Amino acid sequence: MERYGNKSGDSGVYAYEIDMDYIRVQFFVTSRTYTYSYRKSGSTHVENMKQLARYGSGLNNYIKRHTKYLYDQLFVQE
Repeated sequence: MERYGNKSGDSGVYAYEIDMDYIRVQFFVTSRTYTYSYRKSGSTHVENMKQLARYGSGLNNYIKRHTKYLYDQLFVQE
């Protein structure tokens, strides 16, 4: 996974991984990693999330507003 830029300094996003039709997002507090795919979240949302991840700003807010519960898989690191 690639470390999220976190330009604002207060994002809950720690890291992300981009593939052709999905994005995985890992969060700081819970260490949980969510997979958002074209199938479940839709291609428009996934592509927007990829762009925000690369930019390093706005991803956490976008997820809260648009895709919070539209994830395919959840990974919990112990």
